[in-house]
Amino acid sequence: MEYRNEAALEFLTARRSHPPKLLNEPAPDRDQLSELLTLAARAPDHGKLEPWRFVVLGRATLDRLQPVLRQEVLAEGQDMAAAEKAASAFASPVIVAVISSPVESAKIPRWEQVLSAGAVCLGLVNAALASGWGAAWLTGFAATNENFARTHLGLRDGERVAGLVHIGTRGSQPPERPRPDIAAKTSWLE
Repeated sequence: MEYRNEAALEFLTARRSHPPKLLNEPAPDRDQLSELLTLAARAPDHGKLEPWRFVVLGRATLDRLQPVLRQEVLAEGQDMAAAEKAASAFASPVIVAVISSPVESAKIPRWEQVLSAGAVCLGLVNAALASGWGAAWLTGFAATNENFARTHLGLRDGERVAGLVHIGTRGSQPPERPRPDIAAKTSWLE
């Protein structure tokens, strides 16, 4: 094949998310993050609607929101272990909230726009990893609790958090995990 990109294929073969607990300071600076966001925005987007946006949570914001997040988890009736787990996710050096922000369209269905936001999440993780950072795409209470997301992440009507992309300096290499049995997950219609 004439246009085969061996380096990209090697990257995709070895790519591995880095859990937030394995991320260290420093985080990418504003210019580095802008480059990563630009790369992530090269996602499928039928109709050129850009049905997503970014909210960057820097260290000061994460420090301010950690205790708030802990309290909101407790106020919802969950136990201290759940509250600590939710708050610990905000220990990452920087988090980019990718917001699914569907646009009214007669041609492009809402679900396709949501998929575009998901593609942006994966694009951001891959851009960060390819640039030498550690990164992971997660959700959790901060992403799924509508009150928290609306109040503290600035969600508007009709928006949802597609993902919280944690980015920082790589710590130890995460262990490999079992991968899907592709033959068992594939049907061929010929």
